[in-house]
Amino acid sequence: MATLSKNMLRTFLTTLGVIFAIVILIGLLGATNGMKNGFNQIFAGTATNSMFLWAQRTSMPYKGFERGRSVDLSMDDVDMILREVPEVDVISPRIQLGNFRGTVTVIRGGRSSGSSVYGDFPTIDLMSKKKMVEGRFLNQNDIQNSRKVCVIGVDAYKLLFDKGENAIGESVRINGVYFTVVGIFKRNDNINFEGENTVFVPFTTFQTAFNSGDEVGWMAILVDEDKSVAVAENKIKALLKRKYNIHPDDPRAFGSFDFSQIFEGISAFTMVLSGFSFFVGIFTLLAGVIAVSNILLITVKERTNEIGIRRALGATPGVIKRQIIMESIVLTFFAGLIGFIISIGLLHALDIAFGQTDDAPFTNPTVSPLQVIVSFTLMVTLSILIGMIPANRAVKVKPIDALREE
Repeated sequence: MATLSKNMLRTFLTTLGVIFAIVILIGLLGATNGMKNGFNQIFAGTATNSMFLWAQRTSMPYKGFERGRSVDLSMDDVDMILREVPEVDVISPRIQLGNFRGTVTVIRGGRSSGSSVYGDFPTIDLMSKKKMVEGRFLNQNDIQNSRKVCVIGVDAYKLLFDKGENAIGESVRINGVYFTVVGIFKRNDNINFEGENTVFVPFTTFQTAFNSGDEVGWMAILVDEDKSVAVAENKIKALLKRKYNIHPDDPRAFGSFDFSQIFEGISAFTMVLSGFSFFVGIFTLLAGVIAVSNILLITVKERTNEIGIRRALGATPGVIKRQIIMESIVLTFFAGLIGFIISIGLLHALDIAFGQTDDAPFTNPTVSPLQVIVSFTLMVTLSILIGMIPANRAVKVKPIDALREE
């Protein structure tokens, strides 16, 4: 270590490779974790093991029925699916006033809004959580008693009420039917299917108020966490095709959206990105450790006389080898520690600068204890392996030849 301390500038420049390698490795892993956390924040409040299913028109003739036949889902289908598809946990049937993605004029006094109006069960909140600003969301009593209540989005509130005006308990009119506002919601900073210019009314109230009968527009389906959404989707479609005499291979009779596929795709992307970051970091670290090995080779050359004297005084090859390897470990470890401190500081600065906003590209970009342990273990392991090169060079020095060195 004395030789290394005599050439501090050379030693410092050599360890820069390890420092930068750790900064790159920890920085990439932290940024990847931050991106993953950002995706998790987007999906927060949204059930990733969910899907949506709706009826379309058939595309194949079957059993005397021509192609292009429309299919209407009903509440009987909901009961049938819950009874015969064990993978399904919850089904929340939905219906919309007017055409899909259409709007309806909602009136209060002399003000109106073109809002989307949905008939829903409280279970829809399990699939896409609403952030309530005031009041409450729909509940089971609203369903059982067919209450004429509604929950409105903040955009609908702005169109129907003055700023700061209390909306809870006030009435709005939808297609001539009056509903009492019981809650106001806003988007939950995540995936939002309906938008904030939306009005939710109890499904049973929707049926009687707008004469929709047992019609179901589409279904939001929650699958058991330990079951596959794709398997449930295939079983549901097969079941409905048998009931409505639709060709088993008809791809268009029922439309669906498997939300789990998006989440699984993003999870796979972040996993690949983590692997790539670790791969880049390893090779950068290897280059830095090789630089440390080179500096130790130089010090072995400079310390030939010292090594010869120690050998002449009885030092065994194992002692000489352990000394060189320990120098490699200590040099690499302290360089890695400096790099770790720098990288953590940079990640913390990025989190303060960008991670606290709603549109942040990543959130809480940190590394896990396991990643830190693996990184340092790998660094020490590489330092031992690379340190073997100068160590073996040192033990090959013959005492008599070393003592002749000037």
